[in-house]
Amino acid sequence: MQARRLKAAVAVAAAVTLAVTGCAESKRGGEKSAKSTLVFGAAGAPETFDPTFATDGETFRVARQMYETLLDHKPGTAELSPGLAESWEPNDDGTAWTFKLRENVKFHDGTDFNAEAVCFNYDRWHNLDTEAAQAQAIYYLDVFGGFKSNKGEYGETPYVGCEATDTHTAVIKLKEFQGKFPAAFSLTSLSISSPTAMQKYDADNVVQEGETFAYPDYATKHPTGTGPFKFVKYDEANETATLERFDGYWGGKAKLKKLLFKTIPDENARKQELQAGTIDGYDLPSPADYQTLKDEGFKLEIRDAFNVLYLGINQRGPAKELSDIRVRKAIAHAMNREQLVKTKLPEGASVATQFMPDSVLGYADDVEKYDYDLDKAKALLKEAGAENLKVKFYYPTEVTRPYMPNPKEIFQVLSDDLAKAGIEVEPVAKPWTEYLDAISQTRKHDLHLLGWTGDFNDPINWNGTFFGRGQKGFGTEGMKDMFAAIAKADSIVDQAEKESAWQEVNRRLLSEWLPAVPVSHSPPGIVVKGNIKGLVASPLTAEKFNTVYFS
Repeated sequence: MQARRLKAAVAVAAAVTLAVTGCAESKRGGEKSAKSTLVFGAAGAPETFDPTFATDGETFRVARQMYETLLDHKPGTAELSPGLAESWEPNDDGTAWTFKLRENVKFHDGTDFNAEAVCFNYDRWHNLDTEAAQAQAIYYLDVFGGFKSNKGEYGETPYVGCEATDTHTAVIKLKEFQGKFPAAFSLTSLSISSPTAMQKYDADNVVQEGETFAYPDYATKHPTGTGPFKFVKYDEANETATLERFDGYWGGKAKLKKLLFKTIPDENARKQELQAGTIDGYDLPSPADYQTLKDEGFKLEIRDAFNVLYLGINQRGPAKELSDIRVRKAIAHAMNREQLVKTKLPEGASVATQFMPDSVLGYADDVEKYDYDLDKAKALLKEAGAENLKVKFYYPTEVTRPYMPNPKEIFQVLSDDLAKAGIEVEPVAKPWTEYLDAISQTRKHDLHLLGWTGDFNDPINWNGTFFGRGQKGFGTEGMKDMFAAIAKADSIVDQAEKESAWQEVNRRLLSEWLPAVPVSHSPPGIVVKGNIKGLVASPLTAEKFNTVYFS
């Protein structure tokens, strides 16, 4: 088994040798052949190569090239489109979804994709029976609410089962209608894996080792999907994932022969690698570099701001005062978010007043807003008897996120704001994958920086993911009225009633519960060499590379 970290902290210069494999042009039949290997600079190392247990964008970036889901999104949009299913239809009360599947689709191991494979995957997630596996299947838990065994802290699941009514028809059955469907069937975590490979390589054998997790060979050496690229290897020393074209892909061969994802945590180092020609593109360039990159002939695409950065507050952490909502409101008033947006975030960023962008159903214009007000922050702390508040403030290193271009700089700004209100801050910095485990599985922190890029355009993917169940990161396990309000909103069929219910959830989140403080929405960029064609920027940061080629 291999630790979740998949190793880290390696010299950037190693990327030079990786690029050589695809840089040379050769002559065949008197003509030059275009470069066929693309090296992409990733901001963080993948957690695992089994998307079931993935939680972050860098892991999903690699997984999307190898795996596919029942439903997909139209390139460049959040609009649903066919995936492995050519069509889908619910029954009258939304408790059964029938999928007509594509024919002549193969997994990378040569086995057939069919309705039995779909049901095997959905039943697999439902039947996860160890606390470690359940704890890491976060997205499945967010969608289905629990597991068959109900181990750990999770409740009853609405999943009833999956039936293969014929070779290419699968029916997924639920106990009740849920508004997250059909959009949730597009989640990368609900990608379809080869049943043969999962059984052969013990896919469910996840083990917790302290604050980290170890994964079986399926997740680290033999991930097997139906996508246009297949897994070759992960080089731990150089933190590089190598994929190659799957010539048996149902949708036509990818234009690239190889695809390499090289982890380069430092954004400036990624820029230097691109300028030196040793990588072909990278995500999340610094806004300060936008004009320079364009002037140098690189292609810069700016996505829509379909994300949110928030300050998480742990109500059950070392600082017991945080269980008092007056203290949480004091923290909100102490943060000068307008100044942060102006000085540290890209052009087009905005202050967030709730945990979703205004393009998502249920956004409410009349939520309680927390303007920067030091006097009010100090008064609330005094009223709560928390004038000597001390907090452990966690922030990540070795990563850049779409909503968080420079975690250390953002931490410093917010930390300084809190200090002005009289709050003593103890900084705790951790590498990205270790950080995710620490803030989600322990109660050692008081505050943390994190955020979200939407997977699909529905409020359950935002409020439900954060606050639809108890989470150690927020210390919200006992907030049953919040969970019930979110579940009720998600169960409403009528769109007008659904919108109203979600607006009320947003109002209560900001006034009555305040488990975190929304900070900002940022439009993230992606940059590639000028001779690269076919890359379509996605508001979901869900780019796929099978259409990419060098001109």
